[in-house]
Amino acid sequence: MPTAAASPRFAITATVEQVLLVASAFFALTANRPFFAAALRGHDPGDPATWAFALAVALWLGAMHFLLMALVLNRWTLKPLLGALILASAFASYYMMRYGVHIDAAMMRNVLHTDIAEARELLAPALLPHLLLYAVLPLLLLWRVRLVPRPWRSAVGMRLLAMLVAAAVLGGSLLVVFQAFASLLRNHHEARHLITPVNVVSALLRVAARDLRGSVVRRQPIGLDAVPGAMAAARPRPLLFVLVVGETARAANWGLNGYARQTTPQLAALPVINFAHVSSCGTSTEVSLPCMFAPVGRRDYDEARIRGSEGLLHVLDRAGVAVHWRDNQSGCKGVCDGLSGDTVQALVAPGLCDEHHCLDEGLLQGLERRIAGARGTEMLVLHPLGNHGPSYFRRYPPSMARFTPACEHDDLQRCTRQEIVNAYDNALLYTDHVLARLIAMLAANADHTDSVLLYVSDHGESLGEKGLFLHGMPYPIAPEVQTHVPMVMWLSAGAPASLGLDAACLRQQAELPLGHDHLFHTVLGLLDVHTALYERAWDFSAVCRAQSMADLR
Repeated sequence: MPTAAASPRFAITATVEQVLLVASAFFALTANRPFFAAALRGHDPGDPATWAFALAVALWLGAMHFLLMALVLNRWTLKPLLGALILASAFASYYMMRYGVHIDAAMMRNVLHTDIAEARELLAPALLPHLLLYAVLPLLLLWRVRLVPRPWRSAVGMRLLAMLVAAAVLGGSLLVVFQAFASLLRNHHEARHLITPVNVVSALLRVAARDLRGSVVRRQPIGLDAVPGAMAAARPRPLLFVLVVGETARAANWGLNGYARQTTPQLAALPVINFAHVSSCGTSTEVSLPCMFAPVGRRDYDEARIRGSEGLLHVLDRAGVAVHWRDNQSGCKGVCDGLSGDTVQALVAPGLCDEHHCLDEGLLQGLERRIAGARGTEMLVLHPLGNHGPSYFRRYPPSMARFTPACEHDDLQRCTRQEIVNAYDNALLYTDHVLARLIAMLAANADHTDSVLLYVSDHGESLGEKGLFLHGMPYPIAPEVQTHVPMVMWLSAGAPASLGLDAACLRQQAELPLGHDHLFHTVLGLLDVHTALYERAWDFSAVCRAQSMADLR
C-alpha cells in the first residue's frame, strides 16, 4: 500500500469518507446561504438559541449531503462526480444569491433550454471571483487528493460505519430543529429548492425523466373534431389574427394600466382594448408558453399532460386555419412543432441584428406582403425578445432611451434599482412602438383584410423588490409582479362584423380578472372553430358575440 511519503509533491492522502466529510461541510457552509436565510428568518440573531439552531441546521445539511453522496460515490466515481457537484453548486449558489432564484425543475429547464445569447448575458464579471473561490480552488484541492485503497471488506465496513454515524447526526440535529423545520417546510415547502447541490441534482433528474418520457411518447393529438363554423365559412373577406406572445412584460410598469410613467404612449393614442387584470400561467417562458396554448392550464395544472399534448395552434391548423410562427427568442417550446414558422435571424432584417440578437422590429420584416396576401382565415404568432433580462438595455435602440440614466450592464448588481427600472421601462417603450407599427400595417390593409391583434405577455419580472430579480420563482410564492401581465387587443374596422363581435361589450369584459387559461377558448370562439374542447365559460369574448353565432354552438 502506498504511503504518504511515496505520494507526489503537494498530494493530499485521504480516504473516500474523509473527502466526503470535507465536501459535505463545504456544501453546507458555502452553497446554502439562501437556505440558511430562509430557515433563520424570524430568529433573533442576538439570542444564543438562534446560534444553536443554526449549528443544528448546518449539521443536518452536512449529514444529509454525506449520506446521499456516500450512496453513489466510491474510489472510481468520487473525483468526476464530486467535481461536477462542486462546479454545479458554485454556479447555482451564485445565481441564487445574486438574483434570489430557486433551483427547481422549471428553472433547470430554463437553464438547459436557453440559447447562447441569453446565457452570455448572465455571465457577468462578478461570476469569475465567485467561481475561483468556490469551484476552481476546491477542484484543485480535489485533483491533488490521493485516495487510500482498501480491501473491499474493509471499505464496505468503513462506509457502513460512516453512514451510521451520519444518520445519527442527521437524526439528532433534526430532533433539535424539528418544530421550526416542520413549520418552514409546511408553510414554505419551496424552501427545499434552496438546498444546494441537492436541488441541482433533483431538478436535473426530474427534467431528464420528463424529457425522456416526452421523447418516447409522441404528442397526443387533440381537437380531432375541429372544423370551421358557419360564420367562419361565410366570411366575405380574409381574416388575419395576429397573436403577439410578449416576453417578460409586467403589468405593474404598463402605461395603459395606470403606471406613473407612460410606457405605452403610442398604444394609448390608438383605439385598443386594455385588459388590466390578467394572470399568467407560469413565471417563465418554459412553463407559460405550453400552458397558455393548452385547453386547461393553471386552473388544473398538469405539466406532463400539457407537454405531452398538442395545443391551440394544432387545433386551428386542423380546422383549416393557416398558422405561422415567427420567433425572435428561444423557440416555441413545442407549441408550434410541425407547423409553418421562421425566425428573425433567418430573415436578416437590415440594421436590426447583430451577432447575438435582433431587435423586435425584425418581426415585422416582410409582413406587409403577408398581410396583403392573406387568404381565408390565418393565425400569425409573433414571439418577441421583449423585456428579457438581465440585459434590458439590449432590447431597444438608442432612440428609445427616454428614461435615463439606464442600467447598461449585464450584471444588475452594478446598477442602482432606478437605473434598472429605467432600462426596463425603455424596453417597454420599444414594445409599445413595435405594436403600434404592427397595428399601422394592419390598418393600412383594412380595406381588403379584417384583422385582430392580441398582445399578452408570458410572465412578469422582478426588478429588485424584496431582493428578487428576473423571474422563474415557484408559482405558489411568486410575487405578483411575476404573474400579473399586460394584455391588449386591437380590431380593424371590419373585424367586429366579421367576428360577430360587440366591441363595446368587449371593453366591459376587459375590466374582469382574466388569465392565460382564457386564451385557448377565446381564440377558438373568435375564429369560430368548433370542437368539443371549447369551453364557453373560458371564452371572455363569448358574451360579446352576436346571438346568431352563439346559437350555432
